[in-house]
Amino acid sequence: MDVSSRALWRKSYLLPSVLCSHCSGIVPFRWVTKRTVRMASLSSSAAQSAAIPDAAASSSAATHGAPSSSAATDAAASSSSSSSEASASSAIGFLSLCHRLKTTKRAGWVRKGVREPESVADHMYRMSVMALIADYSPDIDRDRCIKMALVHDIAEAIVGDITPSDGVPKDEKSRREREAINHMCNLLGGGSRAKEMLELWMEYEENSSLEAKVVKDFDKVCA
Repeated sequence: MDVSSRALWRKSYLLPSVLCSHCSGIVPFRWVTKRTVRMASLSSSAAQSAAIPDAAASSSAATHGAPSSSAATDAAASSSSSSSEASASSAIGFLSLCHRLKTTKRAGWVRKGVREPESVADHMYRMSVMALIADYSPDIDRDRCIKMALVHDIAEAIVGDITPSDGVPKDEKSRREREAINHMCNLLGGGSRAKEMLELWMEYEENSSLEAKVVKDFDKVCA
């Protein structure tokens, strides 16, 4: 593991467990994180090795006056290493934020005095399982429904579970949640996965597809 990867690993070691709230879950999380960082490091090293030209060929090219590619190779290697570190760090930060969903209890359940109220993460998981096992008409994308169920309340990791009883206007609630989902997508690095998550969330929020309508029905069943 290179120096930058070790630094990232030390940082992740200090984070609370994302996979489990019990102490027994901390070690597996650290192991997975360490393994992920190591894989990123090895992948980066392999890419660098593949990019380095054969020493003899480089020597021959230099002899004949051809420009050296060492500077370009060093730049590419540095860029690849930085990209791998940023990607792993972004994932750790994003997952740590998502951990709040496990500890954020559903406000309606709490207000009604339900014992051991469901968390937002519980709610999202139950909806995702419903989306997984439901029967659909041919014009509905089952996989999209599952993904949408997984992200539909993800902004509540930041804004909490806002209910009509809180007296927050609908437009203001939507504004807060849009701001939160944008922050989370930026934290994830703004890549293709972040873009997909934002698109799914917006589609659900705007109720703009058959899949969104189906998932909203699941949400009502799991209220």
